[in-house]
Amino acid sequence: MLGTQESPLRVAIIGAGPSGFYAAGHLLKNKQHPELAVEVDLFDKLPTPFGLVRAGVAPDHPKIKSVTRVFEKTAADPRFRFFGGVELGKHVTREELLQHYHAVIYTFGTSTDRRLWIDGEELPGSGSATDFVAWYNGHPDAADLEFDLSAARAVVVGNGNVAIDVARMLLLPREELAGTDTADHAIDAIDAAGVTEVQILGRRGPAQAAFTNPELLELGEMTDTDVIVDPADLELDEHSLAALDQTGEATARKNVDILREYAARPTTGASKRIVLRFFVSPVRIEGDDKVERIVLERNELVADGGALRAKGTGEEEVLETGLVFRAVGYRGEPLAGIPFDERRALIRNEDGRVLDDAGSHLHGEYTAGWIKRGPSGVIGTNKKCAHDTVDGLLHDLTAKRMNAPKDPSRDGIDALLHERVTELVEWQGWQAIDAAEVAAGEPQGRPRVKLVTYDGLNEAARGAGTTA
Repeated sequence: MLGTQESPLRVAIIGAGPSGFYAAGHLLKNKQHPELAVEVDLFDKLPTPFGLVRAGVAPDHPKIKSVTRVFEKTAADPRFRFFGGVELGKHVTREELLQHYHAVIYTFGTSTDRRLWIDGEELPGSGSATDFVAWYNGHPDAADLEFDLSAARAVVVGNGNVAIDVARMLLLPREELAGTDTADHAIDAIDAAGVTEVQILGRRGPAQAAFTNPELLELGEMTDTDVIVDPADLELDEHSLAALDQTGEATARKNVDILREYAARPTTGASKRIVLRFFVSPVRIEGDDKVERIVLERNELVADGGALRAKGTGEEEVLETGLVFRAVGYRGEPLAGIPFDERRALIRNEDGRVLDDAGSHLHGEYTAGWIKRGPSGVIGTNKKCAHDTVDGLLHDLTAKRMNAPKDPSRDGIDALLHERVTELVEWQGWQAIDAAEVAAGEPQGRPRVKLVTYDGLNEAARGAGTTA
């Protein structure tokens, strides 16, 4: 019987970020199924685990990164294995996974940034917050990126936490960055930057902003930095006021209160400024051979089917700037033939069960995290999302709706991986990378100095004897 010691349930999880680890942990320690015999293999295309906890969370937020301790406990379970450096569709196909596992859970996230689709977006000096965040966090795919940070004013388009992170990182002094795990190349570049003002642009109003309260409050605590909010932007329309009164809008109400406090603050003459603007959308970016200005259109809010959307008024404004980052969200990309909903840019699924084109559940295939539901929420949001998917999987196990692999043994997938993956990093290899980074950081009083290239990461992993 599947799920017993004689025939353990074999599960592959593709994507070693929070959703992947939460799914693995819920499988390995499931209170509703304590007798379940299960083995979990967690794959990632990077040599390193933890996804956006390592490569997305701002370096000056170490408390958020501490969630990795929970994931390390999961990894210590002998029924768990990590395979880094494995790319689905390149080293192993979806069909091959289904030949070796009773179930596969796709948790590889939504890694592509959404675009503005305006003229001038391709000019040098215009880029994605996704790339900038990866660059300052030491993601190996971003190691060779270069950003011209010489402009006095930077503009970030977007009204979420990523926009706030980018603004804050651009203005943090070297002494504050120096105590973090910010990539060395980014510390040097930000220290030499000319940016003294960052304008954060939202197309709708303060009541619709996607900031969370702690991140918004943090701006007001920055050294030598004034936070500027136009009081006129806080004169809310009747629709926004009604929305704020709804149950579940506590975060939005608190955001508006924080913004009102910022608007009432006298300026201090600080050397740096963060300007939070609302009701504006970029129309085009202009410049001869690089970004020189951005043209904005003033918006008004109109009710549309129960929601409030921004509608342009035709009133335009020109803002001089040499640096524009878009931070308007992420989208998923189709991968390895997994059924994909092009409109929503997510894996086609129902409650985490992958669906075929006809809407039928594909036995043994599941999804969790952003690629399941969209890029929303905080790290902890993925816990419930992953648990819900695993609960559905275990329900299907009871109902005998699992995949039937040809070779569910560990040896079968091991042989395939060692044959195809030149630099296969297992958990001991990651521990060697981790130890090398932490050791490099100790003399500088930093949590770690990140290895930022594939060569450097794989060389450190080889020191543990766990790369093939």
